Amino acid sequence: MEILPSYMKLYESGELHKRRDYLIKRLEECDLCPRQCKVNRLKNVGSCRVGNEIKISEYVLYPGEEPVLKGENGAGGVFFSNCTMRCVYCQNFNFSQLGFGKKISTEELGKIFLKLQNEMKAANLDLVTATPYLPFIFDALIYAIERGFRLPIVWNTSSYESIETLKLMEDVVDIYLADIRYTSNIVGKRYSGVKDYWSNAQIAIKEMYRQVGETFLLDEKSNILKRGIIIRILVLPNLINQAKEALKFLKYEISKKIHVSLMDQYVPVYKAKNYEKLSRYLYKSEYQEVVDYLYELGFENGWIQTHKLKEDNEVYSSLK
Repeated sequence: MEILPSYMKLYESGELHKRRDYLIKRLEECDLCPRQCKVNRLKNVGSCRVGNEIKISEYVLYPGEEPVLKGENGAGGVFFSNCTMRCVYCQNFNFSQLGFGKKISTEELGKIFLKLQNEMKAANLDLVTATPYLPFIFDALIYAIERGFRLPIVWNTSSYESIETLKLMEDVVDIYLADIRYTSNIVGKRYSGVKDYWSNAQIAIKEMYRQVGETFLLDEKSNILKRGIIIRILVLPNLINQAKEALKFLKYEISKKIHVSLMDQYVPVYKAKNYEKLSRYLYKSEYQEVVDYLYELGFENGWIQTHKLKEDNEVYSSLK
């Protein structure tokens, strides 16, 4: 039996249209992200460097996500330009920090959604650094639904999200793919340019978990995830205690049953060379220490990665 995405019910009831209209209205005094810049983005550019236009870097079949997200062909990645954060080590810095990309219309974005589904046979719609574009995404989604779009939506997020905005994504987003970057506001300010990362990320992750809970719904034939939440922790050099604290938060304030993806793929790119602690690759011993702690805390669901030479591709191993 086909597993339909949650947004179909919202579309049929008219609720999806109401949320789109409300989101567009919020652009007049934008508060979509925790920065709360209150800029009228219908006329000006907000602190995210986004105004009233869609700008994307690319859309691709992306093979680098966790196994349950990529299927045979890959996740349907749409990479949006600009970002609410300013991570000094961002691997996507060309478009997330420097703003490279192409401006497109809402209708063109809707056609991309359809192309990813119908021609490229993507496992899902994987939206990356998408928060500033949420009103336009809802509009494009309505366009695509009316033309047969049915892929589950993956919200690929740093977790620097406003709870009010996340509530508008309930039953629109079926899969949350959420990072925990740091467990300190001070560290978040130093390396990502936001003063309140951890304060907001804790609340955001709790809200995402409230929406999805421990549901982890896989398609019986393809083993592709249709609904669930995955928490990613990128282990950073010299900051392994941040990763350990993130794991403690998940166990004691969320659930040790949650799916965790412990990532060993840090690359010192962009401005990282200017920061002593982040100017090198992660040591195998550092990553292994966090892996050991993951098991010590009793997590059973998720993935770890094989520590690799810098030119190798990531290899995921299931915790079970």
